[in-house]
Amino acid sequence: MIRFGDYFPYLYSHFQQTLLPDVLNIVITLSLPVLSILLLYIFWPLWVDYVRGKNFLSLKYVVLEIKLPKETFKSPRAMELLLHAFHNTSDGGWLNQFWKGETRPWYSLELVSIEGQVKFFIWTEDRRKIGVMSALYAQFPGIEVQEVEDYTRNVHYDPATMKVWAAEFKFTNKNDAYPIKTYIDYGLDKDPKEEFKVDPLVPGIEFLGSVGPNQQIWIQLLIRAHKDEQRKPGHLFKKTDAWKDAAQKAINEIMSRDPKTKKIKIGDEVGDSHMLPSLSDGEKEIVAALGRSITKLPFDVGIRTLYISKKESFDTPFGIGGCISFFKNFNTEHLNGFRPNGDKWHAYLDAPWKDYKDIKKNRFAREAIRAYQMRSFFYTPFSSGDSATLVLNTEELATVYHFPGSVSSTPTLERVPSK
Repeated sequence: MIRFGDYFPYLYSHFQQTLLPDVLNIVITLSLPVLSILLLYIFWPLWVDYVRGKNFLSLKYVVLEIKLPKETFKSPRAMELLLHAFHNTSDGGWLNQFWKGETRPWYSLELVSIEGQVKFFIWTEDRRKIGVMSALYAQFPGIEVQEVEDYTRNVHYDPATMKVWAAEFKFTNKNDAYPIKTYIDYGLDKDPKEEFKVDPLVPGIEFLGSVGPNQQIWIQLLIRAHKDEQRKPGHLFKKTDAWKDAAQKAINEIMSRDPKTKKIKIGDEVGDSHMLPSLSDGEKEIVAALGRSITKLPFDVGIRTLYISKKESFDTPFGIGGCISFFKNFNTEHLNGFRPNGDKWHAYLDAPWKDYKDIKKNRFAREAIRAYQMRSFFYTPFSSGDSATLVLNTEELATVYHFPGSVSSTPTLERVPSK
């Protein structure tokens, strides 16, 4: 008979003789697959970054400058059609993605002021240059497109002589599905005469044209085709489009309708489809804007702005205030708009005690210039992540970036002197 004091030594001896070999066999058997999965989880992102970086370095990139004619009668709808040529959701297939490092193509639409000289640029891969130029000439026959030297390459941050403010922008509304105020809301889709046009981009161009000596403002819109990448709830492999789903959900909530039958819901009961809820004019406008938005091709977008100046010329109210105000003409209270991302770069440093001896400010300036020069946003080394990526459709993009007509009389906006 085993006494209570001898119970634990007996139990240990029994475990060592009978159960321990079985436990060790199980641990050894499972260790290889578990270790493999762990190593894959750790090193797979490193491998993907490596092959992508290798692929990016093997490619050649070009900067195309677009010079506008004296008279441009095309509405932003022409720019919207141009953007259709940039919408390519192909990643090159699984093998090309993870072995050769290929990605969805992305472009950079840039509006720049160099000491008051306002210029339009498009950055792209050299192998896509002909396609971009053909699409430009197809929609804007009077323009002049030239491959030029990258204007950013000669800028190197020197904290002793320079000051830089940089920020990325995000939506004012947390729901990405709500659109901004577009050129259709301004009536530009009807091609009014120049004297009747109200172009939201013109005040921004006037601001860029007033930039003084030793100052530069760079505005960059990095775009790539948006695709369904979020896993559908309850499915392992089926993907869904969160942006479109959010828009449909918002419409259903405003209309008080069942998402499946599209019939009006009154409490827990479903009424006839002809029964319409009582909506205010603002709600009707929201529903119309959301419904129109999801019919257009969507893009993933990163918006980045830099104000670069010599120290003696740096003007905070003009430069920083102007960069923020540039995007306010696209904002609306009941839909959406743009504001600086307070978690990124200099927008984060809104108090002097957040930065000791400008250490962060100088580091942010170098990072921002380098990220802009590399046009890096969606992928390493300057990936801003999904939380900072906006979804804009072609209508919204064409509103923020298009070629204004003669309604913009900014003298420093260079135009082609003759046809």
